Amino acid sequence: MSVTGWLSVPSSPVTQHRVDDPARRDHPDDRTGTERRVGVGPWPGPWPVDSRYDPDLLAAGDRRNVVDRYRYWRLEAIVADLDARRHEFHVGIENWQHDMNIGTIVRAANAFLAAEVHIVGRRRWNRRGAMVTDRYQHVRHHPEIADLTAWAAAAGLAVVGIDNLPGANPLERVTLPRRCLLLFGQEGPGLSEAARQGCDEVFSIAQYGSTRSINAGVAGGIAMHAWIRAHAAPPGAE
Repeated sequence: MSVTGWLSVPSSPVTQHRVDDPARRDHPDDRTGTERRVGVGPWPGPWPVDSRYDPDLLAAGDRRNVVDRYRYWRLEAIVADLDARRHEFHVGIENWQHDMNIGTIVRAANAFLAAEVHIVGRRRWNRRGAMVTDRYQHVRHHPEIADLTAWAAAAGLAVVGIDNLPGANPLERVTLPRRCLLLFGQEGPGLSEAARQGCDEVFSIAQYGSTRSINAGVAGGIAMHAWIRAHAAPPGAE
């Protein structure tokens, strides 16, 4: 396996593993007792002299769901590197019903390198869909919508609601503000009335089928990618 621009490590052979393998305990794909190993095995040869590397991962192998750039890196080192490159948009989602889509939105926010994810309402949220990406993504809690909008105003962020509401401007025909907070509601009811009133703008996503709405997690990915297309350089060209 070639780790572009950083280091070269050999690919691990395809083998079976036990769930109690210490190098795999935090991997999101551990669902059965025997599954294909992913990632890379123990570091071959002399270990690198670099504080970013984790001795336990160098010894046992790195089976985490991370890009090659971060193989064998400590969690804290990965987060620090991400923090140096994060984009200017934030993501918010209401959490009044313990919505399972919150984890999906956190995962997408990590993929598109959002500055932060803001969860409004219940502090506890369903992390299953995040696939452990919440370890690498800053997540902030706000008790009420008013707390979120006050925070956004102080940070100089436009609050942009994403919901197919009457009068909403089509997302396909606008350019999202560079400094903004994309706000999503719960699956089903969408943005609450308080959230709608707190938005500076509301944009809709075009739909062409029979259903009334699309999944909140899917909508999150579409909106984040719209921001990326407008404001971000290709990966590696930042």
